Formats: sequence, C-alpha cells, structure tokens
Amino acid sequence: MKKRILLSFGVLSVFLFLTGCSEIKKPITSESTGFWNEYIVYPLSWLIKEGAHLLGGSYGLSLIVVTLVIRLAILPLMIKQTRSSKAMQALQPEMKALREKYSSKDQKTQQKLQQETMALFQKHGVNPMAGCFPLIVQMPILIGFYHAISRTREIASDSFLWFDLGEKDPYYILPIIAGITTFIQQKMMMAGQEQNPQMAMMLWMMPIMIVFFAFSFPAALSLYWVVGNIFMIVQTYFIKGPDLKAQAAGNAGGAKK
Repeated sequence: MKKRILLSFGVLSVFLFLTGCSEIKKPITSESTGFWNEYIVYPLSWLIKEGAHLLGGSYGLSLIVVTLVIRLAILPLMIKQTRSSKAMQALQPEMKALREKYSSKDQKTQQKLQQETMALFQKHGVNPMAGCFPLIVQMPILIGFYHAISRTREIASDSFLWFDLGEKDPYYILPIIAGITTFIQQKMMMAGQEQNPQMAMMLWMMPIMIVFFAFSFPAALSLYWVVGNIFMIVQTYFIKGPDLKAQAAGNAGGAKK
C-alpha cells in the first residue's frame, strides 16, 4: 500500500512537471511534430473538435463524449483492476496470518515475510500493483487533455454550462465535485477490504490532491475527471455489487446495535 501511495504522488508530480513544459504555449495542429504531439495531443484535439462538429458546435458535450469513449476503451483494464482488488481482498486472511507468523521487525524476518507474501501472490495469480496501472494509463491522457484544451483555440475559448473550458471554474463547483466523486469511487473500490492506516490516508489524500490541482487547471480538465469518475462509480457498482451490499448491510446492522 505504501508503494501505491508513493507511486500516486510520483505520477501526480510528473503530471505537474509536464503540464508546465514549454510547448504549452504552442498551438497544436496536424503539422506539430514529436511523438507526444503527433500521437497523444493532436489526436485528442482532433477528436474533441470533430465531436463538437457532430454535436452542434458544443465542445463541452464533445469533451464528455470523448471522455466516455476513452473510458470504454480502457474498460478492460479497469475491470482487471477491480478483479485484482477483489482477489487481494480474498487473500487478506492468509496475509494476516503471514504477518502474525513473521511479526518480528528484524530484517531477516521481514525479508522472509516479503518472500512468503510474493509467493502467495504468485500462487493465486495476483498482482499487488495492478491497482496502480489505471492511474499510470490515465495520467498521459489527462496531460494530453490539458495540452489539447490549452493549445486548441476553439476548445479553450468555448463556454459550457457556467464556465469557460479553457479557464478555471469561477465558482469552484467542478473541483469540489471532482474531489467528492474521487472519494466515492475509491471508497467503493475499497469495499470489503481490510482497512489500515495507509488505505485510510490514501482514501482522503487523493481527493484532496485532486481538488487542490483542479482549482488551478482549466475547467475542462475537471469536467473530464468528473465524467470519468461517474463512469467508474457506475462500473464499480455493477462489478462489486455484492461486496457493496454486504458492507451496507453490515453498517446498518452495526448502527442498529
């Protein structure tokens, strides 16, 4: 879990670094060169513009549709993440037994604990880092959206609902919704898992970071994150329905007592 937290902070740090790169002020066109421009930024810019043409000129609606298309494209990866999470949940009793067996904090015992834990993962075909893969995949897309929005005049200058796509949300509504939906999505993903201080910290830290970053970035980026989170919440509900219902029943039973 500590590795996942460090990885999350690392990926978000890379995101902040890349969003500040010098090309951010250069318009993106079909003539733009370089792998980043040709295969990530320009295709996203083109998709949003073409979608707007089909949707009556609304770049906001186009952004929502493109977000859903991307989410559907990475859906197999997200399903794999959810299944990996459920597999980790099923292994919790055995992992707890290993921690009790190797409870000593000396280096030799801790190395043995790591070896036994990895052997347990291999036996059941579980990848403990699978939960981080979607974040790693999403970051280039998120950065690509940032560049596509900022470097495409038609998108950056368009308005949608109460905000301009290329400017900050003036009322900070979208950043707050982004944080809330991030919290709900993570809470659903953790349903049924054994809670620990690291997981509790991750549950709160990630939404807070998202809100903090969203305050400064274009509203279109928050819109992408909110739509993606809602998609994930619906997806997780259908995949982890039994776990969520069992947790809700347990909470209700505890409240009655």
